[in-house]
Amino acid sequence: MLWTVLLALLVLLLLQTQLSVCLRELRTGGSSSPAYSSSSSSSSSSHNATQQRLPGAIIIGVRKGGTRALLEMLNLHPDVEVAKAEVHYFNIEEHFRRGLAWYRAQMPLTLPGQLTVEKTPGYFAAPQAPARVWDMNPAVRLILIVRDPAERLVSDYTQVLHNRLTRHKPYLPLEELLLHKGHIDTGYKALQRSLYHQHLARWLEVFPREQIHVVDGDALIRDPFPELRKAERFLDLPPRISPNNFYYNTTKGFYCLLSAGHDKCLDESKGRPHAPLSAQAFKKLCRYFRKPNKLFFEMVGRSFSWC
Repeated sequence: MLWTVLLALLVLLLLQTQLSVCLRELRTGGSSSPAYSSSSSSSSSSHNATQQRLPGAIIIGVRKGGTRALLEMLNLHPDVEVAKAEVHYFNIEEHFRRGLAWYRAQMPLTLPGQLTVEKTPGYFAAPQAPARVWDMNPAVRLILIVRDPAERLVSDYTQVLHNRLTRHKPYLPLEELLLHKGHIDTGYKALQRSLYHQHLARWLEVFPREQIHVVDGDALIRDPFPELRKAERFLDLPPRISPNNFYYNTTKGFYCLLSAGHDKCLDESKGRPHAPLSAQAFKKLCRYFRKPNKLFFEMVGRSFSWC
């Protein structure tokens, strides 16, 4: 009788041990190897098999085109995790020299099947960026969000002006930077960043057109959902973002986000009033952009309602 009891206890102990092993393997995604630090290229959690993965999609630009809004909206999708800060890996030499392991370490933790998205608008105008991104992953999906290039230029100047004033540094009025002897100064950097066709041409030398999705930044501000649905399809994501994820904030003057009962609005720098520019100077700017805009429209196979 005693031997029967001892044998039953032994069998029970073995079953408990096997059950513990099975549960541990389920929690770690089927691997019994120890978890690594989250800063390594094979970073994982012992509980949910999360890893830091290189991005499957990158928002490459444009600066002051709505990249932050687009990133936050994509982050509403349960299958998307985003890098919280602009990494500037492909356009800043100091960062690029640190290598892919460093770049990967800037990415969020994701579960298998989730998409990692990074955004750095400085990539679009950086001549070295397209080839570097291709070398990282030739299959990466690229998102370019554009807005009226004249409005983008004024917004670009306004941000620089705000940053300079915050540091108590002087800055010339926009019209003095934009015009030289009454004509558009083509050397002005903010103007060059609005020449979308020149920058896109460099990306198309490396990536096929179908790998670059163009988002209408002005439409995204007016009505976010249709642009987000197009982005979901481009990224091969199941449709999870709905019109109920957005509400118009009359105080701020733009749409805010709703997710799991919580709302989120972009910070106060979004929607900041533009720096002054005379109507005459703005008309000159619009005339200057007519030909570059037409070239860009031909490249992307669509037109936009720009000035």
